[in-house]
Amino acid sequence: MAFKDYYKILGISKTATGKEIKSAYRKLARKYHPDLNPDDKEAEIKFKEINEANEVLSNPENRKKYDQYGENWKHEEEFEKARHQEYKQSRHRSNQQDFSNEQYADFFESMFGGKQTSYKQSRSPKFKGQDFNAELHLNLSDVYTTHQQVLTVNGKKIRLTIPSGVENGQVIKIKHKGGHGINGGPNGDLYIKFMIDNNSQFKRDGNDLYQNVDLDLYTAILGGEITVNTFTGKVKLKVKPETKNESKVKLKGKGFPIYKKEGKFGDMFISFHIKIPTNLSKKEIELFKELQKLKTK
Repeated sequence: MAFKDYYKILGISKTATGKEIKSAYRKLARKYHPDLNPDDKEAEIKFKEINEANEVLSNPENRKKYDQYGENWKHEEEFEKARHQEYKQSRHRSNQQDFSNEQYADFFESMFGGKQTSYKQSRSPKFKGQDFNAELHLNLSDVYTTHQQVLTVNGKKIRLTIPSGVENGQVIKIKHKGGHGINGGPNGDLYIKFMIDNNSQFKRDGNDLYQNVDLDLYTAILGGEITVNTFTGKVKLKVKPETKNESKVKLKGKGFPIYKKEGKFGDMFISFHIKIPTNLSKKEIELFKELQKLKTK
């Protein structure tokens, strides 16, 4: 989550030529390509970093900005605008001898939004720090209940409360936990994207859960009671007589917690898959034949 040193990521020096950058990128891209590292999350992250570094360093203009401004290279235009504005103001001040320090400070405050107490300070406009982006990998069972995790950002530990019901791909913002501000400006923000792996037997769709349940032929015909799993344990479920294959029932409130709505849950939907009995005994076959005769009369 800290500032990324693109030269270090590609394993090259700051004096590397365009050809050396291209060669280093190709070598690492082949090594960490997802096709060669299936289901390897670390390789996937490394591959993204390599591509990001190459996109910046292989572009002469972006590389020049990166070399000059480091982690704040994306703010290059803001720096230049502020520098140009300060130069214009400096010339104006020299032509207006009656323009007092107090008036000058007020003018700079209106330009940059921060109170200036001296000419030296006015030359240092404030900029927000760089925003950081990170992915947090969790299991579906982890986000069924609200819990806390400790993350390390720039060497500092952050205690993060993860609300129940967070969805895969959801992004949350933690204010002021990004890069340090420039010249006293505010810190950037930290954006965390949740990558949730389903480690359960249920399929999640929003706040609802779905599962397939095998039902024996006899219970499907005669009805009865079965036990099914939920996130909070097993529950008993009544099966109506003559239940058809692929019939669905809803268990209200047995779905997933609704994000930031304490005590509210989605529903669970169960699909019955009727199992045809196999390895029948002679007696069972005879009984089915008798049933067949009764149904055809």
